[in-house]
Amino acid sequence: MRRPSARVRFGRLHIEIQRQNVKVRGGPDGLHLFDRSNGFNALLDEVQVPRDRWSKAPRQVSIALTNLCDLQCSYCYAPKHRSALDVDVVGSWLTELDSAGCLGVGFGGGEPTLHPAFAEICGAAARDTQLAITFTTHGHRLIPRLLDQLVGSVHFIRVSIDGVGRTYERLRGRPFQNLVTRLRDARQLAPIGINVVVNADTVDELNALVELAEEVKASELLLLPQQPTHAVNAIDAPVKRKLTSWLSAAKPGVRLAISEAGAQGIPTCDPLPKEKGLRSYVHIDASGYVRSNSYAKEGVAVGIEGVIPAIGRLRAAIGDNN
Repeated sequence: MRRPSARVRFGRLHIEIQRQNVKVRGGPDGLHLFDRSNGFNALLDEVQVPRDRWSKAPRQVSIALTNLCDLQCSYCYAPKHRSALDVDVVGSWLTELDSAGCLGVGFGGGEPTLHPAFAEICGAAARDTQLAITFTTHGHRLIPRLLDQLVGSVHFIRVSIDGVGRTYERLRGRPFQNLVTRLRDARQLAPIGINVVVNADTVDELNALVELAEEVKASELLLLPQQPTHAVNAIDAPVKRKLTSWLSAAKPGVRLAISEAGAQGIPTCDPLPKEKGLRSYVHIDASGYVRSNSYAKEGVAVGIEGVIPAIGRLRAAIGDNN
């Protein structure tokens, strides 16, 4: 009997896994399985996925729903012109990304909870797609009324916290203890993570941030080495040395992660080493432009043809051959 080809074996396995209500993504590293309900991830790297069966969408997409924010942090990358995305447009993009193999979408801004249809967008995304729904917020709007509206619609919440106590209050201009209350409330809705911009103000407070993460039972502490904006420079060499030294000695009781932007020279673990560039991640800003990340200056407008063709045009424009 003729041995089945790799293409046939892949196809049968893909169908069988889908029957288990697990999202399946094919790529250069193998077959990636994901269950948004519990965060389960598995990579079947022994499965060779034919290139023409690789998922066309990036693994993760972030979407800035609005540029509006009620804080004024100097190191914020978000554009300051007023823009917001239309609900129906976002819905069509999410449907397209979902069917093309994207695993999750992260809503941001600005402050995403200031979008007038924020809860509606999250609800529709959770109901109509298999995408994991996350959002990044400063946290102060996570009051019980909004949390009630988001029940069943969100799988993970990222809260931006730069320093603790007086440092936080100086940088963010809001009471720190109020934020801690919001964190505890949000943890009842979904798992939470803490994001911190690492700069000269915050690098010496990483231990305190770990303690906060452990106290509120956060799942992750995401380090974001400061990137240049219109108001600040990128993380400097002394601060980066401090960060690297801290990482080499730290033994936190919470998972550590670091953004790809700014991670150069810092030891990291990449579970999908072949899935790079726009196959891994893209950002869509509040004006409807696809960019390689939220700091990138070059972007391509998403036209009526949809997100995937726009990503293809961006890939050509920046020479992404992944």
